[in-house]
Amino acid sequence: MVYQQVWGAPIYSKLDTDIAGALMSINAVKGVNIGAGMSAAYLSGEENSDEMKSRSGKIKFKTNNAGGILGGISSGQEIIASFAVKPTSSIINSRETINKKGKNTKISVRGRHDPCVGIRAVPIGEAMLACVLLDHFLMNRAQCG
Repeated sequence: MVYQQVWGAPIYSKLDTDIAGALMSINAVKGVNIGAGMSAAYLSGEENSDEMKSRSGKIKFKTNNAGGILGGISSGQEIIASFAVKPTSSIINSRETINKKGKNTKISVRGRHDPCVGIRAVPIGEAMLACVLLDHFLMNRAQCG
């Protein structure tokens, strides 16, 4: 049997929980998927199962619907996470709002604004994922040596 370093925990400090929390902390992020994510709800248990086999003493998976994390612990597969970013709401078109007194009014944002925050969000998401993985690496090292 080949020893493989695993990160995460089955209850507290679950790897997928920490990844989702870090990605959700990015401004404008409104949803996070790990592996098949929300699409997994449309799969049967048989379709969603990441079957595994041992080949030449190494564990191999047929699929990676779980995104490299099983039960909150890394499986050794590639970790796959994705996130949804909401569109920029500060636009030049006039929009309905209220003023300080609670009265109906309209607002139109002038000046220079990002037309799409999604472009900047990708490297930020990658950096957040790297921070979570490093944190779990260090926790594993502190606990297991």
